[in-house]
Amino acid sequence: MSTKKQKPVLGISIGDINGIGVEVTLKALADSRVYKSFTPLIYGHGKAISHYRKLMNLEDFNFTQIRTLDEIQHRKVNVINVMEECPEIIPGVETMEAGKMALEALKAAVEDLKSGKIQGLVTAPVNKNNINSEELKFVGHTEFITDAVGVKDSLMTMVAENFRVGLITGHLPLAKVPQAITKERILQKANIFLKSLNEDFGIDRPKVAILGLNPHAGEDGLLGMEEEEIIKPAIRELKDQNKLVFGPYPADGFFGMMHQTRFDGILAMYHDQGLIPFKSIAFSSGVNFTAGLPVIRTSPDHGTAYNIAGKNLADEGSMRAALYLASDIMAQHFQEEEETV
Repeated sequence: MSTKKQKPVLGISIGDINGIGVEVTLKALADSRVYKSFTPLIYGHGKAISHYRKLMNLEDFNFTQIRTLDEIQHRKVNVINVMEECPEIIPGVETMEAGKMALEALKAAVEDLKSGKIQGLVTAPVNKNNINSEELKFVGHTEFITDAVGVKDSLMTMVAENFRVGLITGHLPLAKVPQAITKERILQKANIFLKSLNEDFGIDRPKVAILGLNPHAGEDGLLGMEEEEIIKPAIRELKDQNKLVFGPYPADGFFGMMHQTRFDGILAMYHDQGLIPFKSIAFSSGVNFTAGLPVIRTSPDHGTAYNIAGKNLADEGSMRAALYLASDIMAQHFQEEEETV
């Protein structure tokens, strides 16, 4: 007698309850079609969910409160409290209490992700100011989760359908970027990207473009030597390994002529070089994906947006895309597991 396999559980860490995270989460989950692919589990507090459901008049949005993951109900939105008491909810206001709950939600979700109790995680936006403390220096979700799962390196990747941008350097001051660009780092990040494009996105022979660091990709050394001494040698080594890697391309002309459509992925040298064109093209549908991890993590590509929190103005498109991308990657991994059995 065969039994029907349950849908994978996708965790959602609720982020800062005074930002737009709860709002976009509820709006995205209000579409019951999501339950066809996964079972959502929100790490946060039932009072926060009820508060925003009432605030946004989402009368048809229902959820079930659970105490342990053994109580998960499929085809429903599940909520687990990560603190005994929910902090006061003040939309648009930064509070230390909200930061504490955001961190507790993230910690609980990551532990369940590591243990396999949930199959993927979507992280709602947090505020780095109120989540930081003397005990924790929080740079970003990417760095926190990479460290938590014991991986030496990962790749911050922005995704909007077939438009994918990976970052050689991530949350790093611009003044420190040039010395952080090394041949070894480029090789490491490129290999993480190529492996992810294959295993997470199902692309057999991914084609990747690498951008230059300097204006005009250095102009043959006139505007900087990083391309000649570091980036081009790294690309040559990757090509010698029969990998489809090309560049270095001047960033302005590359995006200006829409050359991103010719590649499966683009590697940018630093944060704003990759994220400014990405968000200009795909802000409402972009997703932050952490490549190179043994677990699946995505996030909407925006922050807490305190200025519109609690006003029912937030666009849930990026959160919905983050949910579906995590679901698609979970399905890709499941397919690969089935093929190897």
